[in-house]
Amino acid sequence: MLFQLNQRIAVITGAGSGIGKAIAHRFAAQGAHVCLLDVNDTLLLKTAEEIKSGGFKASAHHCNVVHQTDCMRTMEEIAATYGRIDILVNSAGIAAVANLEATSEGEFDRVFQVNVKGTYNCMIAAVSHMTRQMSGVILNMASVAATVGLADRFAYSMSKGAVVSMTLSVANDYVKSGIRCNCISPARVHTPFVDGFLKANYPGQEKEMFERLSKVQPIGRMGTPDEIAYLALYLCSDEASFVTGCDYPIDGGFTKLSR
Repeated sequence: MLFQLNQRIAVITGAGSGIGKAIAHRFAAQGAHVCLLDVNDTLLLKTAEEIKSGGFKASAHHCNVVHQTDCMRTMEEIAATYGRIDILVNSAGIAAVANLEATSEGEFDRVFQVNVKGTYNCMIAAVSHMTRQMSGVILNMASVAATVGLADRFAYSMSKGAVVSMTLSVANDYVKSGIRCNCISPARVHTPFVDGFLKANYPGQEKEMFERLSKVQPIGRMGTPDEIAYLALYLCSDEASFVTGCDYPIDGGFTKLSR
């Protein structure tokens, strides 16, 4: 069967909700033992229980990706317990809606700490285990905002551009160590963040605004977390063994088709 992850140890950050949760469920169903990382213990434990109740393998690990000591400790614990780290998916992230002038220093730092430093912290904590194995896959979550000028996404776009650049650098530096590194760049995906954003900013107009945002994609709708998870599965499977140093848009035609 294609896209099997049997016996792989897969570490997934931001696994408590949204895209990270969908990736965790998909990888577990394909045979991986998924090590779930999140800062929200309630959501983290819920995801772990859902996976285990389906007869699959999962473990929950509280980890704040902003803190390198947290990431180092967590990766060491996982490697000591399971003997290796085969896959790292960096899905933890936050958004910010503001242009340059409306972005405070505090908000800029907050987005940078999670989206950029968090990705760096997890990669540096995991890569030493992968180099010892001479094998491994790293998959980072970027965004179309990295390469398309989106309105009112100054800090978020900055952070996702950095993720793409880090992905290319790691792919080049570690290709001879048997490590592949890629990233995925989704357009709008219907996650709990979208629902919360609409509720906070457009009370009473959620349905109307949801439809408007959906139609920004030429395909006429938002993506789903499961659709992102299937692409992640391919990129972390042996079937993608010739793929490294790539940024994969999954965007309903957003970046290439005229609107």
